[in-house]
Amino acid sequence: MYMQLRFVLKPLLQRVYHHDEVGAEHIPGDQGAILASNHVSFVDSLFLPLAAPRQVFFLAKSDYFTTPGLKGRLMKWFFTSVGQLPIDRSGGAKSAQSLAAAVSALREGKLVGIYPEGTRSPDARLYRAKIGVARLALEAGVPIIPVAQLGNEYVQRPGSNRLHVRHQGKAIRVRTIIGEPIDTTPYAHREDQWVAQRELADLVMQKISELTGRKIIPAYAGDIKKLMASENISADEALRRLLPDYTP
Repeated sequence: MYMQLRFVLKPLLQRVYHHDEVGAEHIPGDQGAILASNHVSFVDSLFLPLAAPRQVFFLAKSDYFTTPGLKGRLMKWFFTSVGQLPIDRSGGAKSAQSLAAAVSALREGKLVGIYPEGTRSPDARLYRAKIGVARLALEAGVPIIPVAQLGNEYVQRPGSNRLHVRHQGKAIRVRTIIGEPIDTTPYAHREDQWVAQRELADLVMQKISELTGRKIIPAYAGDIKKLMASENISADEALRRLLPDYTP
């Protein structure tokens, strides 16, 4: 089903959004690797695979596979059909099992897509990476390839499920930039060390920042979104409350 969807969607989305793909040559032909991308909308998981010459297996939250009812069964069928890997983010043994499945896929030579920020950005800005991307790469012994996705936030604006084809009266142009692989071997044999994981995760976001031209907000996107939901405030206001001394 993955290849069928790619065959249908690639020419369609390129025509509608003038999808520009850069850097596909940085993806190894037969080696396992992590594609680490900024995350601004659901359509990120459409445009990135279209830019990659090989199938991308994304880590998808387990809710997509466990939702009850007809909608849940359809979601599970779709995400399973396109090769998504369920990940449990509740912590403990379940999260460890999810990580083990992703490590196995990488060791088999697959491309695994991951969003280092851990959730969609509430406002299209970059936020601090969780250490999961580093832990996964170090356990599997694979490189991390930074990816920038630009324009997706206009296709599907933060907090909205609606898709758009124009922004401010102009056609939307989407660009996917695949950067040079990050060699993770300097961090080898340190996968259980939090400091090594933190350094590598920060390096990944720095590379994504360079590709996007966007500054990294020194906070977790998940914390910003939780405060926005609980207090019914904007992302800017949530950032001011969490980091009162920070100047964007």
